[in-house]
Amino acid sequence: MPVKIRLMRMGKTKQPTYRVVASDSRSPRNGRFIELLGTYEPRKEPSGININADKTMKWLQNGAQPTERVQKVLVAAGILTGEAADKTLAAKKMAKRPVKHKVVKETPVEEATEAPAGEPEAVAEPGQTEEPSQS
Repeated sequence: MPVKIRLMRMGKTKQPTYRVVASDSRSPRNGRFIELLGTYEPRKEPSGININADKTMKWLQNGAQPTERVQKVLVAAGILTGEAADKTLAAKKMAKRPVKHKVVKETPVEEATEAPAGEPEAVAEPGQTEEPSQS
C-alpha cells in the first residue's frame, strides 16, 4: 500500500484550509486517510503551519512520500532539512525539470558627457535664464 503525505482541503468556498494527512495514494483527495498529521492555513499572514513533527518523521522513515506542496510546507516548518528533503520523490522530480531562466533586457548605458578640462561648468542660479545677456 503506497502511502502519500498530502493535503486534504477543508474550509469554505474560496477560503481554504488544509489538513496534512497520511493516506493511501489510491484514495481520493478528500477521502479516507490513515492519520492526521497537522494543518496548513495559507490565507494567514504568515501562513499557519501546525504539524506534528514526530508523526510526520515516523511516516517519512517508513517510506511515505510527500507531495510537492507538502514537501515545501515541511521545509518551511523546519521538519524536512537538507539530505532528507533531497531524498524524497518530489525533490527528485523537481531536479529533473529544466530550469527556466528569465531573459533580462539590457538597456544601453549612456556614457556621461564631461566638460572639457580647464573650463568650469556653468551652473544656472535660480531665477536666471541660460541665454547670454546682450549689453
